[in-house]
Amino acid sequence: MTTAPVRTHSPVAADSSDAGDRLLDLVRSSDPDLARILAGERDRQQHTLELIASENHVSTAVMHAAGSWMTNKYAEGYPGKRYYGGCEFHDQAEELARTRAKQLFGCRFANVQPHCGANANIAAFMALLNPGETVLSLPIKAGGHLSHGLKVNFSGTFYKVVDYGLHPDTERLDYNEIAELARTHKPKLIICGFSAYPRTIDFARFRAIADEVGAFLLADIAHIAGLCATGVHPSPFPHAHVVTTTTHKTLRGPRGGLVLTNDEELATKIDRKVFPGSQGGPLMHIIAAKALAFGEALRPEFTQYCAQVVRNAQALAAELTQRGYRLCTGGTDNHLMLVDLRARSADLTGADAEKWLERAGIICNKNGIPNDTRPPMVTSGLRLGTPALTTRGLGEKEMSLVAEWLDRVMGSKGDATTCESVRQEIRSFCGRFPLPH
Repeated sequence: MTTAPVRTHSPVAADSSDAGDRLLDLVRSSDPDLARILAGERDRQQHTLELIASENHVSTAVMHAAGSWMTNKYAEGYPGKRYYGGCEFHDQAEELARTRAKQLFGCRFANVQPHCGANANIAAFMALLNPGETVLSLPIKAGGHLSHGLKVNFSGTFYKVVDYGLHPDTERLDYNEIAELARTHKPKLIICGFSAYPRTIDFARFRAIADEVGAFLLADIAHIAGLCATGVHPSPFPHAHVVTTTTHKTLRGPRGGLVLTNDEELATKIDRKVFPGSQGGPLMHIIAAKALAFGEALRPEFTQYCAQVVRNAQALAAELTQRGYRLCTGGTDNHLMLVDLRARSADLTGADAEKWLERAGIICNKNGIPNDTRPPMVTSGLRLGTPALTTRGLGEKEMSLVAEWLDRVMGSKGDATTCESVRQEIRSFCGRFPLPH
């Protein structure tokens, strides 16, 4: 049954749009060139549909907290142990963020200082491993992340990485193969949590595999953090030794990272590897915004939002399937789907589709599919997600229209007239679901 869409922004002041106008006026008085750029980006976000699975729209409060007075202060160290004076309120903000993160994920320790998800992974690697030790992970070509072992990344440079893959028939995780690889290679660390995997992760099974070979288990839940925090996806706790995440995808906070654990000894190591191990002064304005976003995520309406994200993803997946597109794994359990464009048209590439759709007012990203024969800058697929659409208030009913627009543009092979027609329709449609910035 189709449910009514849930308006899921955190409460904002009635003059939130005026707040954005005042910000632009302030910047314009100092730097007209930058004000023009900011105004253009605000207009782009207001009048296009955001289907990139790793992006979202923060509340007005979070956006402006990220540009607050907290940006004016160095606060190297941790609450109560700073290297600079004047950190009374920065200590309070960081402690508030840590307390809320622990409550949100049901864990004992949280480090809120990582600047991004990759930095969170750097700290976790450094805390858990010595250079040269073995890591078992899913490669980026199968839906993993570059910080899980790509050769040009720190993870592939300083550690020995062994890949596990997806089952060739189901395109899902093959836990039996993962277990066999673990027995063979005896990794010190096993990573689960992915950037383009649309199915539920069995964290308990991963932990059993890790325990069998004496490995640490790292769950990188950057994409599904909001779903995990609200029970819409199973939690990595108590199974993972360490959990890393970003704060800006399904968690709908500012751009940043987070490291979580239940182990006090590991928490101490992680703190040292964040600072001074891999970062200097924390971005306290972002930490303040994280605290605010975590508070929003603790509210009941955020759980409703996350459930709607998944319903919308499944509705969009069904609509695309009906239109002749093949979805990797056959569908989705979470917020994203990986669309194999070859089933719709043999010569259709992800690069072309991304370019055509942007002209039409739909923002998405090309993405390789399992065993893709095309290079990463071309690809045979698209990765689509529903977090940002759901934040705007779209529900299952609107997913049919979104699928129709996607198909019209790709079916026309980017015909200029079709793209312009769809763009105008989307611009009008977005007026019904405004962003409150």
